[in-house]
Amino acid sequence: MIKKQLRAILLSVIAIFISNISMSQDKVMTNSEIPAEIQHYVKAHFPKHSIARAEINKEGLQKEYEIKLNDRTQLEFNNKYQIIKIDADTALPQSVIPAKLQSYIKTNYPQNHITEWELDNKGQEIKLNNGIKLEFSKQGNFKRVDH
Repeated sequence: MIKKQLRAILLSVIAIFISNISMSQDKVMTNSEIPAEIQHYVKAHFPKHSIARAEINKEGLQKEYEIKLNDRTQLEFNNKYQIIKIDADTALPQSVIPAKLQSYIKTNYPQNHITEWELDNKGQEIKLNNGIKLEFSKQGNFKRVDH
């Protein structure tokens, strides 16, 4: 009896593991498949660049959109088409950085510029061209230097 229960549990765990693997999917999108909100964001903030590659990453019920521009800038959007990450080799446009973060950098790091920005549940993080990473609250208040 115990062997049958253990076997049933083991088979259930294997089935869950296999279904999780099959639920995680990455799909390359054509330009016509890219949501209009994302296309608008790119045109508004990166008007001199074009989309070189677009992918939708599905994991369970969650979706993320990964966009790579022709200058290698990478953008990530959540399932509501809101920007959550930007990574570039050059300075990010001021239009994509919240004003409080811009002000902090202008005051404390006037010789540097922002090359990465990320938003998650804990707050915002930026990386400067000198490699320094700074953490801010969601409201844009400085928290700490991230080493």
